[in-house]
Amino acid sequence: MQEHAPLDKIKIFGARENNLKSINLEIPKNKLVVFTGLSGSGKSTLAFDTLYAEGQRRYIESLSSYARQFLDRVGKPDVDKIEGLTPAIAIDQKTTSKNPRSTVGTITEIYDYLRLLFARVGKQYCHLCGRPISQMSASDIIDQVLKLPEGAKLVIMAPLVREKKGTFADLVESLRHKGYVRAHIDGVMVRLDEDVELSKTKKHTIKAVIDRVAVKEGSKERIAQDIEKALNESYGEVEIEVLNHEEMDTPPLIHYSEHLACFHCKVSFDPLEPLSFSFNSPKGACPTCDGLGLRYTLDLSRVIDPHLSIGEGAVKTLYGFNKGYYFGFLKAFCETVGIDIDTPYEELEPHQQKQILYGTPDKVKFTWKRHRLERVWPGIVKISYDMLKDDKEFGDYMTEKVCDSCGGHRLKPESLAVRVGGKTIAEIIDMPIEACYDFFHEEASFADLSEQQRMIAAPILKEIQERLFFLYDVGLGYLTLGRDARTISGGEAQRIRIASQIGSGLTGVMYVLDEPSIGLHERDTQKLIRTLKSLQQKGNSVIVVEHDKETIEAADFIVDIGPGAGKFGGEIIFAGTLEALRKADTLTAQYLTGRKKIEYFHRRPQKEWLEIKNVTINNIENLKASIPLRNFVCITGVSGSGKSSLILQTLLPTAKEILNRAKKVHKVDGVEIVGLENLDKVIYLDQSPIGRTPRSNPATYTGVMDEIRQLFVKTKEAQIRGYKPGRFSFNVKGGRCEKCQGEGEIKIEMHFLPDIMVKCDACKGKRYNPQTLEITYKGKNIADVLAMSVDEALHFFEHIPKIFTKLKTLQDVGLGYITLGQNAVTLSGGEAQRIKLAKELSRRDTGNTLYILDEPTTGLHFADVDRLTKVLHHLTDLGNSVLVIEHNLDMVKNADYIIDMGPEGGNKGGRIVATGTPEEVAKNHKKSGSYTGEFLAKELGLRAGSTKRS
Repeated sequence: MQEHAPLDKIKIFGARENNLKSINLEIPKNKLVVFTGLSGSGKSTLAFDTLYAEGQRRYIESLSSYARQFLDRVGKPDVDKIEGLTPAIAIDQKTTSKNPRSTVGTITEIYDYLRLLFARVGKQYCHLCGRPISQMSASDIIDQVLKLPEGAKLVIMAPLVREKKGTFADLVESLRHKGYVRAHIDGVMVRLDEDVELSKTKKHTIKAVIDRVAVKEGSKERIAQDIEKALNESYGEVEIEVLNHEEMDTPPLIHYSEHLACFHCKVSFDPLEPLSFSFNSPKGACPTCDGLGLRYTLDLSRVIDPHLSIGEGAVKTLYGFNKGYYFGFLKAFCETVGIDIDTPYEELEPHQQKQILYGTPDKVKFTWKRHRLERVWPGIVKISYDMLKDDKEFGDYMTEKVCDSCGGHRLKPESLAVRVGGKTIAEIIDMPIEACYDFFHEEASFADLSEQQRMIAAPILKEIQERLFFLYDVGLGYLTLGRDARTISGGEAQRIRIASQIGSGLTGVMYVLDEPSIGLHERDTQKLIRTLKSLQQKGNSVIVVEHDKETIEAADFIVDIGPGAGKFGGEIIFAGTLEALRKADTLTAQYLTGRKKIEYFHRRPQKEWLEIKNVTINNIENLKASIPLRNFVCITGVSGSGKSSLILQTLLPTAKEILNRAKKVHKVDGVEIVGLENLDKVIYLDQSPIGRTPRSNPATYTGVMDEIRQLFVKTKEAQIRGYKPGRFSFNVKGGRCEKCQGEGEIKIEMHFLPDIMVKCDACKGKRYNPQTLEITYKGKNIADVLAMSVDEALHFFEHIPKIFTKLKTLQDVGLGYITLGQNAVTLSGGEAQRIKLAKELSRRDTGNTLYILDEPTTGLHFADVDRLTKVLHHLTDLGNSVLVIEHNLDMVKNADYIIDMGPEGGNKGGRIVATGTPEEVAKNHKKSGSYTGEFLAKELGLRAGSTKRS
């Protein structure tokens, strides 16, 4: 029997998913392959929805039917055949964790190894006095207990089980045989002569009650014997519950151990274990913030208007909520303690202001304070996350602050006091990854470890060092391990996953990546390319959907998809090497070779300025920034240099509150912004979806749908039938197809097979019932209109100004190919951002708007960047201010003004290193140390120190 040689290519036959036009393609294996082309041309469809989806489906089908029921079922892509397919791993941008408990350390698993390292070789120090802790003997413990105040009523207990699952029937029975009468189980005192049944699926804490005794002269011998018995029973631990602790002024529960204790502070410590450093476990989490590192507190600036008196409504929550009822209580309280309700709050004495906020502790005891006022204003005593969930309106008066107890490090004080190599775990996770990498590679860091500890630490350190190196190597050296995962960008999350995959050492795998260069400065792109090459050289096929020029030029094989977007794309217009592409006549080739260029050199003058002063946030300290208004301004700098901190976390919240009168904004304390009075509103355009259900589409989001429905209502037939606008909505009963409820598709559940979406047989996918579809405008019914592309609809509605204007803006931002009724879920982040931009462009322009965009070139081809740059310049021509956080040099070189931050990321950044026109930043790059200026000089063809182009 003849054996088939393994295929050295991946062969695709008849791919028709989404807009792909039955394409055939051969891709070399074990190479770096780049898919490029216009936004919406079909790149992601081919890479993710066809290649990766089929690889995933085949893997899942190889599993048993029992295992498959626990996995997401993947449908078969619309393709005839794929040969030579290898196991596939997708690394996209849609996996950023939204969990407030996730950090860079946890998602890279480095934090797990740190917990293990600190638990096994960590040196414990007292969190109260900072002294190294030592062990207590039984006699030491007895002496400490006997020093408790005379008359203290004690319950002496031996802790046996702590937070473990099981029924523990044998243990309970053993205690009975030993003669114990009572046990403390899960916080409740139980008698052992009664039935004790524990759930095996829940965690339990069990303590044997040795004795109940009072501290007095005649009980010393008895207490000593009880403690020795407890220490023997629990292998060196004893817990003392003081029943009358409030009278005796002692802690309610005191834990002693023969193992670890601080004699100076008279405090015992639990033995270290990995959970001692987990902020997701009660054993390690900070008790104040429950391991979140954050807490909600009242923002007094939102609660109190200091210019008003109590009578005029200084306390906003009471005056505005229900003046008659709750306001009456506050008024009565003020009269009782002698506060004049007609005096402005700011003129009251400090102690009077404090009384208004917190009441009085002893002299006046109003029951309404706790039971009435706190329901509206629970911040008077304590704020919890549950309160915010229950009373969302109350969230308007809250602000998020770093936890005072743990300083944002999430762990309890005892855990934060443990050291390895002279550093606490908090100090390590606060270090940038590059500094952390250096620390773990220096032998001097661990010189104080014994020989045995070195043997224990060696394999743990090896894992930590490797993972830190891979993160640094993909350009993430500026991040810290303690960084909240919610604050990292899609590009950063993707590069973290790339680093993890390199560390896994897999071979023979097909990796599919979605624009990994997003958020990377030109300086760091070469690092990324080196990383991708490393994956490929291990014997893997690396397929990258990318627009970055350097990444395209580094590829072994390039696939250009087009020629247009949407239904005008979906074809392979080029497949081959870089040399062959340069000779081709595709749009990509024209921009790569310089035959087409993106140039809009307006260079407007800088006359009006926005001044941001006293900025201290993240890695920025006491910064002052000046941003010219009526200009197209680019904020640049390497990743982690502080661009988002300055614009999105400092300028944007303040501008939203002042210009848009927004609530629930989290401003940076102490910041002063001058010049906002020259603007009338701020608009922030990010890449979040315009909708998360199939019912959302470009027509509904931009408001075009409302105008189209009004147009159909005005037709003669609709008026005869008495149809209203709701008749032409697929979201409400009346005009929609009720079988599919306006979805156009029906989901058929297939149990072990993937669910199938089939076209509704009643409406044939048109979403409306036959009576509604009988109404036509210029020969087209409502379903026909929704199926039109923007370009087609623009021609169809050219004589309807309200509709034409909105459609024209969609075309202007490069979205002429999308259909009006396209499912919002299928839109890319770049398409969603441009739809938002088009919606804003269609509004009446005031000429005083501040537009803020965060990396708008994400997902855009050179030609799309060209068109978007033109639109942004048009906005500025109208007198608006456009502020863009960007790395793309094609857009940066076309700015009127640049603010370059750096010079590095993390704690080496946070400063403004260069400002001025692109030419000025480029020519002075050696003096300023601006990496952006260095690459701009090459892009603009400038000689160092010259404004003339070479």
